[in-house]
Amino acid sequence: MTDTAVATTSFTEKLEAARRASVVLATAKADLKNSALEAIARAVVANADRVIAANDLDLANGRENALSAGLQDRLRLDVARLTSLADAVREIVALTDPVGEVVRGSTLPNGVGLTQVRVPFGVIGAIYEARPNVTIDIAALALKSGNAVVLRGGSAAENTNRVLVDVIQGALAEAGLPVDAVQTIDEFGREGAKQLMQARGYVDVLIPRGSADLINAVVAESKVPVIETGAGVVHVFLDASADERMAVDIVHNAKVQRPSVCNALETLLVHESSASRLLPPVLAKLRESGVTIHADERTSAIFADVVPATDADWSTEYMSLDLAVRVVGDLDEAMQHIRDYSTHHTESIITNDLGNAERFLAEVDSAVVMVNASTRFTDGGEFGFGAEVGISTQKLHARGPMGLGELTSTKWVVRGSGQARG
Repeated sequence: MTDTAVATTSFTEKLEAARRASVVLATAKADLKNSALEAIARAVVANADRVIAANDLDLANGRENALSAGLQDRLRLDVARLTSLADAVREIVALTDPVGEVVRGSTLPNGVGLTQVRVPFGVIGAIYEARPNVTIDIAALALKSGNAVVLRGGSAAENTNRVLVDVIQGALAEAGLPVDAVQTIDEFGREGAKQLMQARGYVDVLIPRGSADLINAVVAESKVPVIETGAGVVHVFLDASADERMAVDIVHNAKVQRPSVCNALETLLVHESSASRLLPPVLAKLRESGVTIHADERTSAIFADVVPATDADWSTEYMSLDLAVRVVGDLDEAMQHIRDYSTHHTESIITNDLGNAERFLAEVDSAVVMVNASTRFTDGGEFGFGAEVGISTQKLHARGPMGLGELTSTKWVVRGSGQARG
């Protein structure tokens, strides 16, 4: 830890320190928060050697522990990724501070003024796996939105996260904000994660990011309110009128650009009337990039270089160069498949039929629905949020990429001049 870090000796003391820090952050001016974010961005780049050395240890441990290729990719940090993280922090600096934003307001007939304004949650807890980028993203978003944050980053990235939090705390001290506004509880292990889930009264909201198993466990066990970020069994449907070049390019980008992330394509559905036209070029391009095609029988009859799909493939988030492919009879069958297997993250239709496009947008119940675009665009940075805390797949409070606004609640401010209710 840095000399500026506040020493704490117990889990409860850490949470109490986070609560005290949240009180300071709740009224911190935007200029002060932005100064802290600028300091974090500089520190991340300046300490790249320290971060990468710690990350190398985590990667070596991951290989020894047979960590999947997808998780190793998510775990890996290099100079380019650290520079991108610093750039994302600076993008958050440029965004409008949501705290104090007026959502709506009115004046009652008796002259009482009502205003609903955005306020921070207070203390945010985050539980995540092998994603050290989340340490920077969520810390930056939490600070700008006036929240303290307590991080459980998991054993796979423990060395990396320890250094990152140390770097962040040094930057907070430089800016004059409480260092305990960003803390890690990784030293408490799995027991710490369990305690965080039970910390009602200390932690205002808990955000899990990771596998479906992790998210489901947090949702089931937590006494703290949870914003559920879902796994990404993501679909693209190639409609009868889909343009061939567009289909090839979008499917390839959605699957191959970064297969380990939650907005990567996992299941491709193809209209039977366009299957013989589209499957050969689309799948050939994927195979050139090393993608294994898990195909149903109708796909196999058109494109031979596949492995047979099983029922499990339709509900699998591969996070690897694997893709499930199925031929369907029409748009209705495609949407029924999505209803049956989707995790309600992101779905896209490739079509030149305006009616089908509008039906897809209206009837598919996912956080993000698209027409003629790669699912890789479901991302806080791409949406202009600078970064994201996660992709919420639930329907309460927040849905889709979560940026600054989604890390606030609201309160009602009532201004009177002596009125009493009759």
